[in-house]
Amino acid sequence: MRSTGSARFGHVVGCLLLRDSTSARRSVAATTEEPFRALLEAAPDAMVIVDDAGVIRLVNAQTEALFGHPRRELLGRHIEVLVPERFRGQHPGHRLGYAASRQVRPMGAGLVLYGLRRDGREFPVEISLSPLETPEGLLISAAVRDVSERRAAEECFRALLEAAPDAMVIVDESGSIQLVNAQTEALFGYAREDLLGRPVEVLVPERFRGHHSDFRHGYFVNRKTRPMGAGLELYGLRCDGGEFPVEISLSPLETPDGTLVSAAIRDVTERKSAEEMLAKLYEQQRHVALTLQRSLMGSPPDVPGMPTASRYFPARQGAGVGGDWFDLIPLGGGRVGVMVGDVMGRGLDAAAVMGQLRSASHALAKTGMPPWQLMRALDAVVSELPDQFVTCCYLVVDADSAEITMCSAGHLPVLLVAPGGEVTRLPVEVSVPLGVGEVPHHETRHTVEAGSVLALYTDGLVETPDSDIEGQVDGLAAALEKAVAASDGLEAAADRLLAELLPDADDNPDDVTLLLVRIPDTPVTSQSMLLAADPSSVGAGRRFLCSTLALWGKDDEQLRDTACLLTSELLSNAVNHSRGPVRLRLRQAGRELSVEVCDGSPVLPQARFAAPDAESGRGLLLVDSLASS
Repeated sequence: MRSTGSARFGHVVGCLLLRDSTSARRSVAATTEEPFRALLEAAPDAMVIVDDAGVIRLVNAQTEALFGHPRRELLGRHIEVLVPERFRGQHPGHRLGYAASRQVRPMGAGLVLYGLRRDGREFPVEISLSPLETPEGLLISAAVRDVSERRAAEECFRALLEAAPDAMVIVDESGSIQLVNAQTEALFGYAREDLLGRPVEVLVPERFRGHHSDFRHGYFVNRKTRPMGAGLELYGLRCDGGEFPVEISLSPLETPDGTLVSAAIRDVTERKSAEEMLAKLYEQQRHVALTLQRSLMGSPPDVPGMPTASRYFPARQGAGVGGDWFDLIPLGGGRVGVMVGDVMGRGLDAAAVMGQLRSASHALAKTGMPPWQLMRALDAVVSELPDQFVTCCYLVVDADSAEITMCSAGHLPVLLVAPGGEVTRLPVEVSVPLGVGEVPHHETRHTVEAGSVLALYTDGLVETPDSDIEGQVDGLAAALEKAVAASDGLEAAADRLLAELLPDADDNPDDVTLLLVRIPDTPVTSQSMLLAADPSSVGAGRRFLCSTLALWGKDDEQLRDTACLLTSELLSNAVNHSRGPVRLRLRQAGRELSVEVCDGSPVLPQARFAAPDAESGRGLLLVDSLASS
């Protein structure tokens, strides 16, 4: 606008030039707005553009679909039309505060927000805000996302979390606690708000915190479910500082915001106490069971001049007792009874049967009963027991002659290690197990080399599921050969053998018994004489005794007189009651002198009570008394 001249009525005093630029500005705005509007329509979320007064300037089609308002109803109205009534009073203040700070606020910034549809229904939303500086002033872009389904899923998840019987703690990768349930509050003594956002180490005892963060980082690197009771000794820390044992299962949770870890925590204080009590009870019961086992099995006596080694391991299910047994029975005259047996089953029932059979077999063997007859007697005992079968092997070993008389009732073969190291099975006719009844048992005699080793055992040493028992016995023979060759004595050989065959002997599924016996290889001085069943043989026997003692250099007069008296008594008894020849045998082993009289009877004479006026019946008592003195 420009003016010239002076003011005079009726004359032109100035000229005002005006140009309308509205269309030009609209043309420029349209040129720049069209790409922006296209981007707005392509956004996956509802997009609302408002000015600094809160007036809606632009919306996209997703906004119409989400809120139910046509576009024309929204443009020019205040944004509070999309805000629920209960929040409208505070919303302008929040809006003005944002306009002052003008910072980008991303989705899911920890705020609980709601939108209002045209029909009046509220729904949960997430909103990201971005300031836009324009020539006309500040605009604010709001991306609005309906999170109804996600919130419903979260509520369902929270309900499940609260319904869980264990304390549930959910943490993010930094170790910050994101969610807990009521059980967590009750278990650790914290209020929920005191835990959220804090590091999970607040629930870990101080002595473990230094390593816990490393374990946590390692778990996020190798994310996999770890079930309860994974063999770890874990402890929790209560609000009052008290520690308590826990079991923890870990599960990774993949979420749009990253990986979370869910920890289910269970207090196992009562269970640990119960386990400790059970462990004490188990140890008490095991002690009682082992005491019972030792009392039932007894301690085999040391046999002078005959080295032995024995091992016994009960099955792990048997509380320390089982049905295996072995025994060494001195029979006199350099003979030893060697027995091994295996009662069907495990535990106290098998041990009770074992105790009966061991006592019976020991007593029967002491009578001098030959192996076949002893087996028949034991068979009668087992037949009286319901549903019982027993395998058993009995040997009579004559140390002087290295002769073995044996009988086997269904038992595994006896292995013989010759002095040269070769291992063989002792041939024997194996009969049925004890308890079948009415089946004869046969005995076999073998003469072996002095210094040989006998190995008797039960099936727990060689039998495994789905295995060939013959192959297993062959494997035992090979291991036995190596063990004996590499050891100085039988004890060391037994240890080597079990170390190879049973590296974890305390965890064996069946009872295991091993007995090694070495036939003496030191010469035993002995002399014998065959006498007729005639009274004159008594004098001949005394003369043989005296000459033999002189030959051996035994010039002790008291020894000679006692031996002569014993010999006379034994020979007199034998010639009076025997129908066949009588053998007198003298044996010297170390400082021990043995006088033995044998006739054809398979039964040893038994001491009996003699009446005061009886003329006989005192001989055996006299012999026993003199020999003991």
